Amino acid sequence: MIIGLGSDLCDIRRVEQVLARHGERFLQRVFTPVERARAARRTPSLHAGTYAKRFAAKEACAKALGTGFSRGVFHSDLGVVNLPSGQPTMALTGGAAARLQAITPPGLVAVVALTVTDEYPYAFAQVVISAEPAAPAA
Repeated sequence: MIIGLGSDLCDIRRVEQVLARHGERFLQRVFTPVERARAARRTPSLHAGTYAKRFAAKEACAKALGTGFSRGVFHSDLGVVNLPSGQPTMALTGGAAARLQAITPPGLVAVVALTVTDEYPYAFAQVVISAEPAAPAA
């Protein structure tokens, strides 16, 4: 059962402008250490697109939670992480994790699906939060 859906389109040029103006201060405030490390491993010309996709993912996830960035949900509570396969997903902490728990029906487990893409000058992300039966204990 789908319990949340969100999408966001981010203009990479705006991220380039913010990076030029605020640099590390912006990165520290909005992105997790894992996200910053992933971007740092990429070619510098790809940094803005990398951050724009993650910014769009945070916005999409906040929409899927039904709060936006209010009621204790902050950018820093939402982090894009990649599974060993490379598939992106979201790691929620703080107020975002609390909101996810609150919207998940009893007896079910929340699963966050994320897709991101970019084609200059835009980055896009979509998040689907579903509630699924918990796996039986082994």
